[in-house]
Amino acid sequence: MRTLITGGAGFIGSTLAEYLLQNGEEVLVIDNLSTGRKENVASWVSHPRFTFIQGSVSDAEILAPLMESCDRCFHLASPVGVKYIMNNPLHTILDNLRGIDTVLALADRYRKLILIASTSEVYGKHLDLLDPTHTRKLREDDCRIEGNTHNHRWAYANTKAMNEFLAFAYHKERGLPCIVVRFFNTVGPRQLSQYGMVIPNFIQKALKNDPITIYGNGKQRRSFMHINDVVRAITQLMNHEGAIGQVFNLGSPFEITIKDLAQTIIRLTDSRSEIRYMDYEEAYGSGFEDMFRRTADISRISNLLGFSPQYDLEATLKDIIAHYRNQGAIA
Repeated sequence: MRTLITGGAGFIGSTLAEYLLQNGEEVLVIDNLSTGRKENVASWVSHPRFTFIQGSVSDAEILAPLMESCDRCFHLASPVGVKYIMNNPLHTILDNLRGIDTVLALADRYRKLILIASTSEVYGKHLDLLDPTHTRKLREDDCRIEGNTHNHRWAYANTKAMNEFLAFAYHKERGLPCIVVRFFNTVGPRQLSQYGMVIPNFIQKALKNDPITIYGNGKQRRSFMHINDVVRAITQLMNHEGAIGQVFNLGSPFEITIKDLAQTIIRLTDSRSEIRYMDYEEAYGSGFEDMFRRTADISRISNLLGFSPQYDLEATLKDIIAHYRNQGAIA
C-alpha cells in the first residue's frame, strides 16, 4: 500500500505516517510547513519507504505525480489552532479553499480513495443557541448555526464545511470514493502549544510552575481524544467500504470543564501553578465567540467499526505529560 498524506509533517499527519511505516506501508508526505514541522518527520527521511516533499497542496504540478502514484490519500493539510486562525484569516481561508479544490480534482482525475479531515467547528453554535446548558452530544446530521462574518473563527468553520460540500459533490456527480471525518480535539505527543492548543499549553505551564491562564470562565466543556485512537479509527475507516460517502464524528466521550482540566493537570504534574482567568476579547480580540459544550456522538463510527477509544482522559494526560518531561517542557 502506498499512502499519500497531505499535511504529513503536522501533529496528526506525522503520527499517522509513523503508524503506517511501522505497518509496512510506503508513505508519501507533502507539507508546506506553515504549521507542521520538519522535525516531526526528520527521523524517517532516510527510510526506504518514506518520501517527504515540501510544498503546497494548492500547487497541482507538485501534487499531481504524488496523487497519481499513491493508492489512497489522507487529506490533513490545514491551518490549525484558534490563535493561528484568528491571526491569519486570509491565509486560513485561501489555503483551505484552494487546497481542497486541487486535492479533490486530482483525486478525481486519478480515481483515488480519499479521506478528508474536517472539524467539530462546523457545528458552530447550534446547540448552545437552543439550550445554553445542553447535555446532548453533537450528531453528524445536526444543523449548523454560525456567527457573523466579522468573526474569523467562523471563516475557518465555513471553509471546512465547504471542504465537505465539495467532497460530497465529487462523490455524487463523479463517484469519487471519499470519507469525511470531523475531529473533536485530538491531543497527544508532538502537539504544540503555540497555536492555542489548550492541553500542551496547560501542561507546559504546570511543569514550570507558571500560572495557567483560562480564557473565559472555565465552565465550557470539552472532550479530548488521544492521537493513537484517532489514527486507529481513520485507518480502519479507509479499509471499510461502508465508510465511503459518509461523514463521521471522531472524539472522546469523556468530557470535562476547562477549569477541571487545569486542576487535573496540576494534580498529575504535582505543580504549584495558579489558575488565572482572561476574557476572550483580551485573548482574541473583539467579538470572539466560543461554544459552551462540544462533545461528539460517535455512535455512527462505533456501529460501523465497533470502535471505542482505548485511552481515557487521565491516561491521555499522563502520556502527554511524560512526553513533555522528556522534552524538558519545551514547545
